[in-house]
Amino acid sequence: MTDEEPKLRLERAFLAVDRLEVERVVTAALAASRPDQVLEQLVVPVLDRVGQAWEAGAVSLSQVYMAGRLTEDLLERLLPQARPQADRPRVVLGVLEDQHVLGKRMVHAYLAAGGLSVLDLGAGLTAGALAERAAGEGATVVMVSTLMIRAALRVQDLVEALRARGSAAAVVVGGAPFRLDPGLWKKVGADAWGANASDAPGLALRLGRRP
Repeated sequence: MTDEEPKLRLERAFLAVDRLEVERVVTAALAASRPDQVLEQLVVPVLDRVGQAWEAGAVSLSQVYMAGRLTEDLLERLLPQARPQADRPRVVLGVLEDQHVLGKRMVHAYLAAGGLSVLDLGAGLTAGALAERAAGEGATVVMVSTLMIRAALRVQDLVEALRARGSAAAVVVGGAPFRLDPGLWKKVGADAWGANASDAPGLALRLGRRP
């Protein structure tokens, strides 16, 4: 079996909403790799493919949604949930403007597995609405997932809105626009960016405790 074959099988299973086939592919991968490696080397690349196919109009939004739901089931199995620890940063998580939530779900799972308290505000948020909730919740870190460049550029509005509300929360960004342009996070005024969902806990701990 080639390295590509499990990815193709998992992608087909996601798009067909075939839970049994998803289970078979993941179980086979776990026989040879650690759970975190299965996530980063198999599940995440396949989710990226599904997202790219949606952008290209090749798959429906319902297929993207169900791929996300199937992934949530996998995350519960592959990433043990830790109890939130009181001394850890308060993280608020959301998607600016669009409804693409696969990346956000992955980030949320990694943060929860790291014992961080996370408030997930959902998707389709404006910069102002996200800033209002984050400031009101006393967030120390705001993590933003974006899919389109238009939404990525709105991060600058989010930073300005947070500061206008007296919030000093660190802003961490991720998503396709920031992978395509690794310097974009600086241009929009964010404090950091994560290339992978697994980067999220370390970034939250580091930035959430800054002086």
